[in-house]
Amino acid sequence: MQVGAIGGGSWGTTVAHLCAHNAPTHLWARRAEVCDAITSRSENPRYLPGFELHPNLSASDDIERALDGSDVLVMGVASAGFASTLDALEGRVPSGVPIVSLAKGLDRETGRRMTELIAERLPNNPVGVLTGPNLAKEILAGQAAASVISFDDPAIAVELQPLFATDRFRVYTNPDLIGCELGGALKNVIAVAAGMADGLGAGDNTRAAVITRGLAELTRLGVAMGGKVETFSGLAGMGDLVATCISPQSRNRGVGEQLGKGRNLDEIIEEMQQVAEGIKSAPVVARLGREHGVDLPIAEEVRAVVEDGRTAEEVYRGLLKRPQQGEVIRR
Repeated sequence: MQVGAIGGGSWGTTVAHLCAHNAPTHLWARRAEVCDAITSRSENPRYLPGFELHPNLSASDDIERALDGSDVLVMGVASAGFASTLDALEGRVPSGVPIVSLAKGLDRETGRRMTELIAERLPNNPVGVLTGPNLAKEILAGQAAASVISFDDPAIAVELQPLFATDRFRVYTNPDLIGCELGGALKNVIAVAAGMADGLGAGDNTRAAVITRGLAELTRLGVAMGGKVETFSGLAGMGDLVATCISPQSRNRGVGEQLGKGRNLDEIIEEMQQVAEGIKSAPVVARLGREHGVDLPIAEEVRAVVEDGRTAEEVYRGLLKRPQQGEVIRR
């Protein structure tokens, strides 16, 4: 088997590194200097400096090299650039080659999942996701982690499961493609809110409340959009949510923390090398909640910060003023 990986950010590079343990893997990235470093010295100095990558991983800025002869295609591209990358792939990916999305975001215009975009552009290719509580630098440091692979066809997920697994990276299968993908996208918005609480100096009680109520929100919306409720209590839901809300490595939590300290959102984003998906997803998630009749108070407040310029302090004051109600809301 041969793997083609599209996208040379921290997570795309890390997953390509995992695949390289089990099959020759070639990665495409836009920056020639990143590709040269990966191929010549097994390092991505821009996004993962100091971490050694598997020697079976090579890279180039020629997308045809990643596609040529590949039996599996891994899409490690952020949601904002996903559609334009698909433009470059149309007509080039052989029929039947499975495509695995790593993106944890939604299309800003349509609210659609990345696998829906792939299926529209490349209808003859099986589409799935790899998702879970996976922080790139911890995995490259050799720390144990687990993830979920999901396809509409469970047999494909089972076939590809060993491709991503190593002795310290455990991969589970889950037939709920919609739920797995939505869990990864929706939790980023909650992580921004958790970060704002940290920036405001709130304690562990507040953090626990945000994570727990955030899980309730993403579960309600995920089920309304076709996901299975049990998926959101697993790695793709609660697991990913907890890691993203508490880790200092989380870009979404980090942006929220800076907002909580009173910094301007545009300045924060300007300093970042990579995308915090929760900032771009918040307006989309809030809109989806309204379309599906699902109450999403945390997501709505994060949206207000992103679109209306509200401060983190105003957001938390608004959440605390909400009417008292039962914990379980049934649709």
